[in-house]
Amino acid sequence: MSVPRNVLWFEVLLYASLTLDALSVAFTDRTARSEMTEQMIMVATLMAGCMIVLLMYFVYLAARHRKNWPRWALVAALVLSAISLVQVIGDRGVELDSGIEVVSCILTTAGLYYSFTGDAQGWFNA
Repeated sequence: MSVPRNVLWFEVLLYASLTLDALSVAFTDRTARSEMTEQMIMVATLMAGCMIVLLMYFVYLAARHRKNWPRWALVAALVLSAISLVQVIGDRGVELDSGIEVVSCILTTAGLYYSFTGDAQGWFNA
């Protein structure tokens, strides 16, 4: 069975978004300060990397294995990411890494829109 076009758009846009997230982690300031030690920075970077890999697995499960629950987990992750992004922009303004995150959120929103519309509606198992 071939993958519906909207599911393919979902997959491509979410993978592009997660690639941008990985770039954002790469460009994050890792300078040790009094409130952030080198160990804390390393743990935060590893956790961000693990989260990106987990979300990539969710996209794979949704797009290739027709699972519905990973789509909803991705929606929840988008909501939490958007809330966090608004707080970061409010505190520090738009920097390179937060600008990349804005684009990533837009791509994720578009991808999730495709996953809930058109020919994708019958693709996912309940």
